[in-house]
Amino acid sequence: MSMTFGSEASFSNMCGVTLMNTPVGRVVAEVMGRKEGVELTEYPSMIRVDGPKLLDFDYEELSDALGIDFDGSVFEEISSTHYGRMVHLDDKTILFASPEDAAEYIGFDLVAN
Repeated sequence: MSMTFGSEASFSNMCGVTLMNTPVGRVVAEVMGRKEGVELTEYPSMIRVDGPKLLDFDYEELSDALGIDFDGSVFEEISSTHYGRMVHLDDKTILFASPEDAAEYIGFDLVAN
């Protein structure tokens, strides 16, 4: 009898990040949770933020919600694990489910050589 664990190889089109369950992490999760298709899963010390195709952490939107400046360093401070392609820009952090969707940011060549 053969058992296979974790053999599901289909593309989920999902991406996500784990945020610390701190006052800042909670507000960021609440802002992201209001976006279409985004699901939050709360644990005592962390909050999972998962969404289809891409997650766009817009620093201006998050700064407004928090009442303090939010930038890439704050994002790095409150986040830990993630899945999907993560791209840090000056004004946002984006997680992409598909490397093809992130191609222009990560130098992924979509043309076969």
